[in-house]
Amino acid sequence: MYNQENNDILIGKIKYSNVWPVFHHFDVSRLPQSSRLVTEVPSALNRKMLSGALDISPVSSFAFGYGAERFLLLPDLSVSSDGPVKSILLFSRKPPEQIAGGTIALTNTSATSVNLLKIIMEKAYGGRPTYWDSEPVLDDMMEGSDAALLIGDHAIEASWRDHGYIVTDLGEVWKKWTGYGMTFAVWAVQKTFAEANGEYLAAVCEAFEESKRKSLGDLTPLAERACREIGGTPEYWTRYFGSHIRYDFSEHRRTGLALYFRYAYEMGLLDHQVEIEIWSDNSLTRVKK
Repeated sequence: MYNQENNDILIGKIKYSNVWPVFHHFDVSRLPQSSRLVTEVPSALNRKMLSGALDISPVSSFAFGYGAERFLLLPDLSVSSDGPVKSILLFSRKPPEQIAGGTIALTNTSATSVNLLKIIMEKAYGGRPTYWDSEPVLDDMMEGSDAALLIGDHAIEASWRDHGYIVTDLGEVWKKWTGYGMTFAVWAVQKTFAEANGEYLAAVCEAFEESKRKSLGDLTPLAERACREIGGTPEYWTRYFGSHIRYDFSEHRRTGLALYFRYAYEMGLLDHQVEIEIWSDNSLTRVKK
């Protein structure tokens, strides 16, 4: 069953700057049914979607893979990279290929990047590190660790510090290794909700697309907001939103995500193979493995 708390349709929103273009011009008051946003870090949104407490939400790609049988994906929406992503970063004292048997502190805010790191460390570098989960505070994470993984705004802010660590961009590593961009988050809808609310869902997709189009057409308001709230320069944020993060979900991106799911299955990170299904006006698009 999908959620219908107080008759409001509940739409998740990631509490990071990387989704701002999709949400900046997204106005729930203009949707055809009463709706409200629930803003949380990715791990909290993942749990809410998996428990059925949200109707629609961006979720970590891994969380979608975990519960794929109950979700459909909204078309042409993702948080992806086609090389360096600038916000999924491994901080280490030595190059990552030299700490394949070391200890790595993992952020507790998202599963996709954590499992991407495990795939890279094991399959690309042939290692088997020891991992531990931590709050996303770099100095605490590096006490007794060879490396630390941070994502989102925590990673961006840490990358600006003069800490002396080697900084490895996992989006860049994945691209060089596989030839594909990496999709970190997707927009999911509960299948039961989609079946009962096709007209509403079409309006939501259109509203997200319009917000994305307007935002990418003029990044100045987002860059200025990011400078106020996080720091940095307008030039940095314009490049980040306009070049480093990609918000489409093309066939090439879907193929790259399917490869990520295959590796996760092979390593036992997922106990089932994942079929990617895209919602489209009462019809489904299935992505070949």
